[in-house]
Amino acid sequence: MSEWTMKQPGGSNFRNRRLGVALALVAALYVGAVIVFIILYWPGEVFMAKDSTARKLPQGPLIEAVMRPAFGGGNPPAPPVRPNAPIGSNAWLGVLMFLGAEAMFFAGLIGAFLVFRVGSAVWPPPFQPRLPLAVTGVNTIILLASAVTVRLALGRTQRGDASRSVFWLSTTALLGALFLLIQGSEWLQLIHFGLTVSSSVYGGLFYTIIGFHALHVFGALVWLAVVWLKARRGGFTKRSHVGLQVCAMYWIFVVALWPVLYGLVYLY
Repeated sequence: MSEWTMKQPGGSNFRNRRLGVALALVAALYVGAVIVFIILYWPGEVFMAKDSTARKLPQGPLIEAVMRPAFGGGNPPAPPVRPNAPIGSNAWLGVLMFLGAEAMFFAGLIGAFLVFRVGSAVWPPPFQPRLPLAVTGVNTIILLASAVTVRLALGRTQRGDASRSVFWLSTTALLGALFLLIQGSEWLQLIHFGLTVSSSVYGGLFYTIIGFHALHVFGALVWLAVVWLKARRGGFTKRSHVGLQVCAMYWIFVVALWPVLYGLVYLY
């Protein structure tokens, strides 16, 4: 039987609620672990603390006379103190706050989905097609592979190998574009079988959640294209490649978010 045919899963409402709560907790822990990994273990120039620009004044007769205790008594002034090092670059902190906002946005969408999902004894609703699990599973592997290639591109840049970095960035862009093309073909099939935004709450939630993720992948793909052009022109070096790093951070976040959506929307 084709995976596009109309099949209705069974199961009790109480069991669906328990499973929904468990999946929500797993999804929250997963996304939180991804953000913690980016904060703590992201290599390279994330922590861009530089040495202090304070310099010691040259010692001379005039300086020694000024620093010598006079009639007022007391000790000479203390030497310049090294300022506290920043925890990260401005670009890194900015992207990190943006990722936190993105995580909360998708958490709201997932919460709305779970409210309707656990409240329905039958899901999907009657006369609605089942989602294509096998094709989307292969598409998930494609998107996960793009996270590996973008990390390879960053690693090559950190080693000073600009040509290989451009190659891996091109591979990442191709994988991302392929993901969107396969997803678009799935949507055409689902629309043909009657699943639209207005067909039911099921269709509306599906196109809202998956559509917003696809929009984020498209935005990350545009950003990656800009980074690719700069890398091809030699704009990133071994010591200066913050633009590539923050782009890779966002790309990996979008990729890491997809297994959560696939598990909840397609499999649950």
